[in-house]
Amino acid sequence: NPVQDFFEGFRMEFERKVPKQLLLPPEHNLLKSLCRSASSKNVQSISKLKRGITERTMAPTPPVDLSTLPVVVLDNGASTMKLGLATDSRPRVIPNCISKTKSERRRPFIGNQIDDCRDTSGLFFMLPFQKGYMVNPDLEKTIWDYAFGHECMNINPADCNILVTEPQLNFTHVQEAMCELLFEEYEFKGVCRTTAGHLVDYKFALENSKCVCTLVVDSGYSFTHIIPYVNGRKVANCVKRINIGGKALTNYLKEVISYRQIHVLDETYLMNQVKEDLCFVSTDFLNDIKIAKNKFPENTIVRDYALPDYTNIRRGYIKPLEETGKKSAENEQVLRMNNERFTIPELLFHPTDVNIIQQGIPEAIEHIVSSFPSAMQSHFYRNIVVVGGNTKFPGFKERLYNEVRSRAPTIFQVNLTVPDDPVTYAWKGGSQFAGDPDFKKYLVTKSMYNEAGIMAFAKISDI
Repeated sequence: NPVQDFFEGFRMEFERKVPKQLLLPPEHNLLKSLCRSASSKNVQSISKLKRGITERTMAPTPPVDLSTLPVVVLDNGASTMKLGLATDSRPRVIPNCISKTKSERRRPFIGNQIDDCRDTSGLFFMLPFQKGYMVNPDLEKTIWDYAFGHECMNINPADCNILVTEPQLNFTHVQEAMCELLFEEYEFKGVCRTTAGHLVDYKFALENSKCVCTLVVDSGYSFTHIIPYVNGRKVANCVKRINIGGKALTNYLKEVISYRQIHVLDETYLMNQVKEDLCFVSTDFLNDIKIAKNKFPENTIVRDYALPDYTNIRRGYIKPLEETGKKSAENEQVLRMNNERFTIPELLFHPTDVNIIQQGIPEAIEHIVSSFPSAMQSHFYRNIVVVGGNTKFPGFKERLYNEVRSRAPTIFQVNLTVPDDPVTYAWKGGSQFAGDPDFKKYLVTKSMYNEAGIMAFAKISDI
């Protein structure tokens, strides 16, 4: 029956192309009535309805004023993402991973859902980033779905702009994958791509109006970057990367403890907590080594760490100093941390300890600054800003300052700034940047991206 074939073809095309929410009430009622009988009398009415809906839904939409839309600021780190609207006072810090445990095999824990897990022993991580670069866009999308969804931000990306960070000197195919996610999957109206270093420099320059040159040290999860900026522009050929970050430190701690005490190679989550709770940067390494050779109480470095049993103790903790060296309670498992407390973070200053033939942070700073004319060197030494999770180690600022001071010419003043919260400092810079009247100039729309690809970002991006 040609009439029936016409009707079926229209119905299938209609359902595929026109969502029900786009129908006006009269159109919806008419369609329901015509669907009851596909007679030849209805063919003309169906065609007329089809033309009317097509003309209305396919009409070009008026351009949107991007400056009126809310801006999502996403500092997309390999370990955690810092996420929020530009108008928020502080970001949400969400693990950028999906976790699975032995105790709840069927449930994946996305982002900070891991806080709901009762037993984190043997935790298995699925990470969209490897060695600092996004290699699994599908996994990243799953995490972003959670972050943008009702459990976290509860926003409609299609009604927002986004400011997102990427690694320094990112690979082209990774940039393209990121753009596909932002434009094709989430349909953000405007996208600004930059680096965390640029946002740190932007915020630091706002706080120090006379700042001309800035040296940003960003020590994060996968590696440590030292980036020079002059008048807000990155000097790309002077950027240095050290392949030591928080992940390498945790892995090294796991290996050392597994060799010396108990097997913890599968306990990444636990050993990361141990590292954060107990490790520090030594300001006098040789003296601390001598102290660590003594027995308690002459040894003021050794500490006992009570491991969780996930029944009575859900998170490990440092035992009181007066209980150090005493016999532990029944069924209590204790980890003794001695020189491991300061030899692990020492890799940031001496990567050669684990056969990574690279300079430490102080040497890299000296090497970068010395590559500039002498008239500029003093400006860099006066404006060193250090961010990233590794800078939270006690003693880090003092040790880095002492070593940089000893290497810099005596006529130069050395100022080293570590923000109160070095993890969210870049995000806060991004929230201020998004409120800048000129921010609209840095946004790329879908039409611009379709026309020029990632080259649409070339002149306005800091990647």
